[in-house]
Amino acid sequence: MDHPEVPSAAGLPVQAAKQTQPGRWVPLPRGLRWQSTLAAVAVVAVALLAGGLLLLVTLESDLVAGTDSFLRTKVQDVAALIQSQDAEEASIAVAATAKKDPLVQILDGTGKVIGASEPRLLTTPLSPLRPAAGQSATDKATAPALLGDGDERYLVVLGVDDEGSKYWVLAGRTIQPQADTVRIVAWYLLVAMPVLLGVVAWSVHFLVGRSLRRVERIRTQVSHIGAGRLGQRVDVPATGDELQALATTMNSMLGRIEEADQRQRQFVSDASHELRGPITTLRTGLEIAGSDPGGGTWRDMSPVLAEQTRRLQGLVEDLLTLSKADDQGLPVRREEVDVDDVLAAELRGLKATSRHRLAADLVPAKILGDEVRLGQAFRNVLDNADRHAATTVSVSLSASVQAVVVTIDDDGPPVPVADRERIFGRFVRLDGSRSRQQGGSGLGLAITRGIVEAHGGRVTATETPQGWCRFEISLPPMVTVRSPADVRRRKP
Repeated sequence: MDHPEVPSAAGLPVQAAKQTQPGRWVPLPRGLRWQSTLAAVAVVAVALLAGGLLLLVTLESDLVAGTDSFLRTKVQDVAALIQSQDAEEASIAVAATAKKDPLVQILDGTGKVIGASEPRLLTTPLSPLRPAAGQSATDKATAPALLGDGDERYLVVLGVDDEGSKYWVLAGRTIQPQADTVRIVAWYLLVAMPVLLGVVAWSVHFLVGRSLRRVERIRTQVSHIGAGRLGQRVDVPATGDELQALATTMNSMLGRIEEADQRQRQFVSDASHELRGPITTLRTGLEIAGSDPGGGTWRDMSPVLAEQTRRLQGLVEDLLTLSKADDQGLPVRREEVDVDDVLAAELRGLKATSRHRLAADLVPAKILGDEVRLGQAFRNVLDNADRHAATTVSVSLSASVQAVVVTIDDDGPPVPVADRERIFGRFVRLDGSRSRQQGGSGLGLAITRGIVEAHGGRVTATETPQGWCRFEISLPPMVTVRSPADVRRRKP
């Protein structure tokens, strides 16, 4: 069954309701604009209701308190008159007032009315309450038969003791005006509350809608930015609020995406260019060897094809390593590694193939890391130094409580200052110093940086005091360095 759709605040259709059970429908939210409006109206309604109830209760309490204070003063005055003179004189004084409001009654010890401000009140007491002498009580009563109206009256009853004789003084006053006042205020609140809620709903709906229009504008602009338009940016409103921060963050994200896309395109282009050479050599060699029925050409071409195959395999492995490093998934084990042993093994391998003099100054140092990956990182830097050295490659290892530092120097020309960061990029060859004929693919130093950073270290290109080229690898130590007396030095 198709469900009806209604436009959301952002202009996107959403289902108006979904059927969870047969015959039962549950309404769905209608977008941020409506949700904000309903939430604001609900909060304001609860606040107005609570405030209105508190106002009515406080107003009624204050009005009743005023009446109570007035009546207590009245009964105390009559009680003072009884005690200073007598009940008969007090009754005469009360009758002389001849006022309907407040109403006053004087009762004797038997509960009989002996004095009243109204002749009609001489027959029946207004309240059955009989507090003890000196005590008072309050009551509410209506006496249509006595007073000729149906108004409710608030009563205060005070017990009086006059030389052993008990009396009660009752004073009452209508509270109809107070009730009318509370009722009028309540009606005003009932009328004003919907109006105020309507104003709040319209204001919130309008303001949230205006904000969402800016968000919708940003969303629309982002939706039109595709793979071929990564250079576009969204408009940044000069509002100084979260919308401006959102647009700025969105542009920053688009900038990072564009930069990553450019790096990816460059990487694919460089990788294709790098792989084209060995593949072309392999194909040509196979075609030539296949055209020789005697097999002599195959024997001559076999070393070349084997070398190109090894080169192709190395490129593929390097590309896979860099891809894992990009995804932050470069597998690095965490185990105790003797850095001096790893360096010594790599130096022995280099000595077997190098034409240059090798010098090493190593001290014992341990870190937590991956022995195989560290060996690969050291090997890449050593191979780079061996390719560019004139006569000598020098390696030193030092350790402190701050870092384990490996320096690899060669007496070739140092890396220019402007290229000391760029040299760790992929497929980077500095003019006049790196070439395919020398065996470099432009990936070794990039892989080294990825491995070192995965171990929490850093690698930099710099220059020795005598003007040699230097690469420095700094790694976090595992234990405190031994004392100088315990340091043993090795030379491969």
